[in-house]
Amino acid sequence: MEMNAPYTSFVALGDSFTEGMSDELPDGSYRGWADLLAARLAAREPGFRYANLAVRGKLIGQIVEEQVEPAAAMRADVVTLVGGLNDTLRPRVDMGRVRGHLEEAVERLAPTCRKLVLMRSPGRNGPVMERFRPRMEELFGILEELAARHGAVVADLYGAPVLADPRLWAVDRLHLTAEGHRRVAEAVWQTLGLPPAEDWRTELPPVRPARWTDRRTDDLRFARQHLLPWVGRRLTGRSSGDGRPAKRPELLPYS
Repeated sequence: MEMNAPYTSFVALGDSFTEGMSDELPDGSYRGWADLLAARLAAREPGFRYANLAVRGKLIGQIVEEQVEPAAAMRADVVTLVGGLNDTLRPRVDMGRVRGHLEEAVERLAPTCRKLVLMRSPGRNGPVMERFRPRMEELFGILEELAARHGAVVADLYGAPVLADPRLWAVDRLHLTAEGHRRVAEAVWQTLGLPPAEDWRTELPPVRPARWTDRRTDDLRFARQHLLPWVGRRLTGRSSGDGRPAKRPELLPYS
């Protein structure tokens, strides 16, 4: 492990997870694990540069088409690629196509950076997760294969029980809270071979389960405010990221 590697630049590719939802700042923008990681890397290296090309809702094919080429041209020290999970959550998915897009992305990115980081993404405990778990695990198997073949590293968030704890997930049940993003930043930091600040896998203290009536009320609120709009976008072919620019499209000094 490279405990003191001088990483001077970082480019993040992906969807809402890398954009930072739902780690919301007072001005309504999102921070997220990639911004937190960039801040820590910048504190070690004067002149550190950072770009975040992520856009919420993107499928892996869109990430490849819109983000991979610009990222490769930046030739950053560190590149993170997180994609494919939105594909697995669709009613129908061609995992062969997902594999092909991931192979294209990794083959293009790996030679252009010092460290390519892939991820086994976290998944919230619950019935929705159980439905899609086989697809997710197939996706993660593909990522492990590609990492081994191209010298990339994999941050195993899926294997940490704490990141499945519903208390680390926002009310939409799709995105992490600020604490969840903070733990992911620490996980990627350690995956890069940098000195750990804490054990990000430490589980939360136990709490008394919520009452049945409170859980049902939360379920109804979730369905009305988040699930039904999400289903509506799926049925109409729309995306929450339609027309939205990249979060930080240029590799510029971090600030």
